[in-house]
This record gives sequence, structure tokens and C-alpha cells, in this order.
Amino acid sequence: MHTMRETFFLLLSTQPIWLLLLSLLGFFTILRHSTTAVQWVFRVFLRPSKDLRYYGSWGVVTGATDGIGKSFSYQLARAGLNLILVSRSSTKLKAVSKDIRSQFPNTKVKIIELDFTEDDISAGMAEFKKVIQDLDVGVLINNVGITYPNASFFHEVDEKVWMNVLKVNVKGTTWVTKAVLPRMITKNRGAIVNIGSGAAVIVPSHPLYAIYAATKAYVDQLSRSLHVEYKHWGIDVQCQVPLYVATEMASRVASVSRASLFIPSADDYVSAAIHRIGYEPRCTPYWAHSLQWCFARLLPEAALDMWRLSIGLHRRRKGLEAMKGIEGYKQE
Repeated sequence: MHTMRETFFLLLSTQPIWLLLLSLLGFFTILRHSTTAVQWVFRVFLRPSKDLRYYGSWGVVTGATDGIGKSFSYQLARAGLNLILVSRSSTKLKAVSKDIRSQFPNTKVKIIELDFTEDDISAGMAEFKKVIQDLDVGVLINNVGITYPNASFFHEVDEKVWMNVLKVNVKGTTWVTKAVLPRMITKNRGAIVNIGSGAAVIVPSHPLYAIYAATKAYVDQLSRSLHVEYKHWGIDVQCQVPLYVATEMASRVASVSRASLFIPSADDYVSAAIHRIGYEPRCTPYWAHSLQWCFARLLPEAALDMWRLSIGLHRRRKGLEAMKGIEGYKQE
């Protein structure tokens, strides 16, 4: 009688080598995908959030009065951080600050009015540096960002529009990051979260929004490089890559009217986003977005290019029709 072990090896010895290699390849492929699935479940649903107060007692949020930035402001306050809110609207800053302090009485809030579309923001940045110089800033959320008002071919984009996209998405993110880093280096601790976009990472192209996608690619590469540069200083730099979130900007650009299974509200997105701070250098925090990224990887790039182009062209037609309607109204 053969033992089970002897039977197993006897069976192996009678199989052709190509079948054994193919079976081994299949086994390791299944093992790799299974491991990836288990890691995804752990990261998204089981891994504990970091205590953000470890990084410092103050958090900075840019673009803090609308959408994702506004939700970050409230949820960082809930996490126990004092806040420095940056936005171009003084009225909105005061309203958000007042509401946060009413909900979280122990939270200190400072506001800074700063419009990153201005040609010279040196005065605003000087005020920002003055405000933070004696504060224990531990978390920076670089959320501020803008895109085109309408889908447009590259040659159609007005100079003022694309210059503003560069100023806000590239210049604004860079300036604020440079301002907070020295203090974080001194104390060997900090977390910087830059809000990227699936338009620059998940899909191979974003036609008719080319400059916006390029600026978000800058944010992604900047984040990864800074992660490597400053990790040994205890500074966790991360690029978060959302897809559509039900915000005013998404409503204006992509006609996203409400939250759904694959389009979270700003609060739901930020709840997932805070859970991921301090871990991977790049992540897609919301679980449904990460599934969409997984599906996108299975498709040929040419198919994704055609799909994104068709969406861009459709939005361009809708934008032109809307403009004609406005012009017709004015003529009457």
C-alpha cells in the first residue's frame, strides 16, 4: 500500500513536464490574486486608522469650504485636530469656521483667505507662513483644485482658463507643501495628503481635459517622489486618487447630480480617505473606486482611450449647446 505522500509523488512523476509547469504557474497565479484580494479587504475594511494627533495638533486644509475639502475640515475636527482653513472666499471661510466651532467647541480654527489663481500669491503665502510658524502642524490636506468649465480640445482652451488650472493645481499644491515641510522636518513627523485624480492615474488619457489631467499627473509624481525623499524624516506623503465624488465640481463637469454606488458623497469619500492617511504612498480610498480601477486594468488602453474620448466629445457638445442657449437668451 502506497502512502498518500508516495501516491502524490508517483502521480507527479508520471505527468509530462509541460503540464507540471503549467499547473505550477496556475497555482502561483491563483495564490498571487488571492493574496491581493485578502490585502485589499484588510486595507479597505479591517486595518485600523492612524491617530492623526500623533502627527501634530493642527491640520491644514486647502479648498476647505466646498466638497471634499469641506468634509475633510469637519472630519479632521472630529478626529481631534485644530484647523487652519484655506480658501479664496472669506464669507465661506467664516461660515464653515463658525459651524465647526459650534459642533466641536474644543476645536481651534484659523482661516486664511488665499486665491491661488492670482498671479502673485507671495503676500498670501507670507501670511500663511506667519500663521503656521508657531503651530504644531501635523497634517496637510492639499485638496484645492480646478478644471475646465467645459470639455474642450487643447487648442480651444482659453489662456486664462489653462493658466488658472496650472496656478491652482500645480503652483498652489507646491507652495503650500513647501511651507509646511520645514516644521515637519524639525519634529520628524507629519502627514501630507495630495488629492490627485483618476484622470491622471487610472485611465491612460483624459481627452478634452488634457491640461487638467497633466496637472494631476504632476501631483501624483510629486507625491511619490516626496514620499521617498522624506520617509526617513517620519513624514508620510500620500497621493489619494478618487474617481467621481458627488460634489459641485463633479456636477458641473460630469453632470453628477447625486451619490450612488460608485459615486460617493463627499462625506463618505472623506471617511474612507482619513482611514488611509499615513499608509501607502498612493491609494484609492473609496472601495467602489478601487474596484473600478481593477476593472479598468483589464481593458486595453486603446479601448479606454476611445471611451474617454467619446465622453469628452459628448460633454463638449452639451457645453456648446448650453452656451448657445445663454447667448440666445442674451440676444433676446
